[in-house]
Amino acid sequence: MTFWGGRWRDSRGSNRIPVLNPATESILVESVESSPEQVRAAVDAAAAARGVWNGSSSSERAELLNGIADALEECADELALVVTDEVGTPIAESRRLQLPTAVHTFRSTAAAIEDFSFREMLDNSVIEHCPIGVVAAITPWNYPLYLAACKLAPAIAAGCPIVIKPSETAPLAVTELADLCHRTGVPGGAVGLVQGGGETVGNALIEAAGVDMISFTGSTRTGGRIAAQAGRLIRPVALELGGKSAAVVLDAALLESAVRQTVAKCFQNAGQTCAALSRLLVPGHLKARTEELAVAFAGEYAAGDPRDPETTLGPLASEAQLGRVRRFVRSADEDGARVLCGGWELPNGVEKGFFVPATVISDVSPDMEVAREEIFGPVLSIIAFEDESEALAIADGTEYGLSGAVWAADADRAMRFARRMRIGSVAINGAPTNADAPFGGFGASGFGRERGRAGIEEYLATKAIHSAANG
Repeated sequence: MTFWGGRWRDSRGSNRIPVLNPATESILVESVESSPEQVRAAVDAAAAARGVWNGSSSSERAELLNGIADALEECADELALVVTDEVGTPIAESRRLQLPTAVHTFRSTAAAIEDFSFREMLDNSVIEHCPIGVVAAITPWNYPLYLAACKLAPAIAAGCPIVIKPSETAPLAVTELADLCHRTGVPGGAVGLVQGGGETVGNALIEAAGVDMISFTGSTRTGGRIAAQAGRLIRPVALELGGKSAAVVLDAALLESAVRQTVAKCFQNAGQTCAALSRLLVPGHLKARTEELAVAFAGEYAAGDPRDPETTLGPLASEAQLGRVRRFVRSADEDGARVLCGGWELPNGVEKGFFVPATVISDVSPDMEVAREEIFGPVLSIIAFEDESEALAIADGTEYGLSGAVWAADADRAMRFARRMRIGSVAINGAPTNADAPFGGFGASGFGRERGRAGIEEYLATKAIHSAANG
C-alpha cells in the first residue's frame, strides 16, 4: 500500500516483493512497489502540506506526539508480533525493546519540544528556527518501529512534512505506524509512505523534486551513495550508518560484568544492531578467562521459534544476511582465528530459517576482516592488547565511530579513556544508555544526530531577521 494526502491507495509499481518470515522462510505477504508516479505524488502532497503546521503551538504538536505514543501502546502486543514475524526478533525482546523504544521516542520528543525555543532575540535580530521542508526518510529493517519513530517524531515536532520508505524486507510494522499517525490526527499530507526497493523507490524518492532534506539509516555503502546524490542535488542529508563498536576492559576488577554485558549487547536482536558491541578488547593476561566467560554467557542464547517467549536468539532477517554472516565467520577461521563456539552451520535443533548460532571468536588480530567490518550478526571477536595506548588504537582502528564501552575499577580512568575515543556514544562501567541523549557517529558511521533536542534540530533551518526598530 501507498499513503499520501491522508488516503491509502493500492501500490501500482511493476515489482512484487515477497516479505518473508525469516524463522520459517514462508511468505507473510507479497508487497507491491509504489510506482514512480506515486512517489512523486506523495512528495507533491507533502510539499502542498508545508503550511499545515503554521500557527500550531509546541503544546499542540506535543499533544499529537503523545497521542501517537498512546496509540502504539494500545496495540503494542499486536505490533510486537508483527516485528517478530517480519524481522525475527524474539517476542520477549520485541515486547521489551522494539515497542518501548518507539513509544519513548514519541514521548521524549514531545517533552523536548515543550522547552524548545523556535525564536530568540540577538541584539537587533530575530533568530528563527524554521522547518527545513519536505523530508525524504529511508529506514532499515532491524528496528523498524523505533528507527521510523526517530524520523517521524522530530519531523512532526519541527513542522516538516515527511515521506517515509521502510525497508522492503520488513515494511509491515512501519505501514501500521503510518496508519496510526493518520488516525491519531496528523494533518493530511504531513505524513506519506511509499514502499519498495532502494534502487527503485528509494532512488525515486531521493531524486523527487520538492524534497528539501534526506534522512537515511542503513548501511555505510548505501549511505555514501545517498550522500553523493544529496551533494549533487544540494540537499542536506542526515546519515546514521554502520558501526564496529568496541568494549574495552582496562583491568580485571569488573571483567565478569563487562563480558556478560558485552555478550548481551553483541547478541541483541541476533547481532543486527548498528551499536552492537562486536569487539571485546582485553589485556593479554585476561584473555583466557575472558574466553571462558564469553563462551559460558553465549551458551545462554538458544536459537528457536521467535514466537516462543523462551527463545533468546532469533534468525537473521534475510537469506542474504545469513550468507554474509557465514562468510565472515569462515573468513576468520581461514585467517587463523579460533572459533570458540557457534560457527556457520545451523544451530542444534534448528532445521530451517536464517539462523546462525551465538558465535565467539578469539585470537583475532585488528587487521582481520572480522575485526574491521560490520558483520550484523551474533558474532563476538575477542582481541588482546598490551597497554592503554594499544587499546585505544585498536578501538579507533576501524572506519567506524558509532559507539563503545569502557570498563575500569577507577571510574576516572574509564572517563579519561572514553573521552579519547573517537566515537559518538560511550558507556562507562555498564551505564545504561540515555535514550534522550544525541545518537550518531563519526567517520563512516555517518553524520547528524537523532533523539531529543538534537533530533529536532536536524529538521530545522535558521533564519536571521534584522530590524532597525529593535536596535
